[in-house]
Amino acid sequence: MVTKEILQEALAKRIGQKAFERLQQSAVAVAGLGGLGSHIAVMLARSGVGKLFLVDFDTVDISNLNRQVYRINDIGRSKTEAMAEIIGEINPYTVVETLQTRVRTENVGKLFGDYSIVCEAFDVAEEKAMLVNTLLEQCPNTVIISGIGMAGYGSSNEIVTKQSMKRLYLCGDGHSDSGHGPGLTAPRVTLCAAHQGNMALRLIMGETEA
Repeated sequence: MVTKEILQEALAKRIGQKAFERLQQSAVAVAGLGGLGSHIAVMLARSGVGKLFLVDFDTVDISNLNRQVYRINDIGRSKTEAMAEIIGEINPYTVVETLQTRVRTENVGKLFGDYSIVCEAFDVAEEKAMLVNTLLEQCPNTVIISGIGMAGYGSSNEIVTKQSMKRLYLCGDGHSDSGHGPGLTAPRVTLCAAHQGNMALRLIMGETEA
């Protein structure tokens, strides 16, 4: 059996004791558990983030499997339930809090006000804008990391992280639209998710430069 002490010691050896301690004391919220959010959540759990708050209203559909972390056996399950199980199989000592609900303007502050880092991972442009704008307005201590533009087979080098505002980072190519062309594919979606996850780790470590 891999105990908490054994797993944490192995991680600390990989990343350093100081970094490990900062990560263990951190908490990150992920809004949306689709192609971006499911990968972000897994990356942060693997990295040693102490607490994850995962929010999504949806269930796993067969169409999700081309780019999301879920498995065939997860089809029909709530994404929050499936993701908590997946993370538990990777790092059972990560504190995972989930909520199956739709994020709306009126509940943003209540859901995310206590989190200093929120990864925005919605699919719909209008919902992305709503969450980002509401967080900026209602949660003055929250930094947002948003994914924008990751569709198709374009160059990996187009996926970048930029600081748009003091409390807003944008990850992606900034222009590709999943509604046109080849749609969303696993490599580019995962690349964008990795940028978001890495920016979250940088903020935890005290680095603010994109």
